[in-house]
Amino acid sequence: MKGMKLLLFVMLTGMTAFAQNKPAVNPNDPPYKRFPSLPPIDLLRVDSSHITKDGLKKQPTIIMYFSPSCDHCNHQMQDMLKQIDKIKKFQWVLATYQPMPELQDFIKKYQLTKYSFIQLGRDVKFTLPVFYGIQNLPHFALYDRKWTLIKTFDGNIAIDKLVKMMNKELN
Repeated sequence: MKGMKLLLFVMLTGMTAFAQNKPAVNPNDPPYKRFPSLPPIDLLRVDSSHITKDGLKKQPTIIMYFSPSCDHCNHQMQDMLKQIDKIKKFQWVLATYQPMPELQDFIKKYQLTKYSFIQLGRDVKFTLPVFYGIQNLPHFALYDRKWTLIKTFDGNIAIDKLVKMMNKELN
């Protein structure tokens, strides 16, 4: 009996020690994995005002990092506009590092000023590519209504799939 108690004690102590040595977060992970909430945002709009985290509504939010000259990004925008009624219930933050004239042309091309749920700006400090470890465009970061990260991914996505992921957070 004493042997059984000793064995049980050793097993529990070993499992507890093992569990405590496992790091909760890998320090080599990109910041978005270590800090899974909406990052501090400071984007310069074409009118010289700023989009900041404090200025956003606390609601399901999609950040899309893009380039106005990227074919994939343009195709994604075309798909989004074709299904605008499906995506307008989310807050969209579109960010680019490209020069302001390119952003202005993109906004005009797609008439984006008529959509109040889409905010566009230039990431002049290049913070989002570093925060997310962006490798390809477009890059998406999806957040729930509490601004907790749902998912990130690179490349185009079907609008129905994106809406399905976001709708899980609304229900």
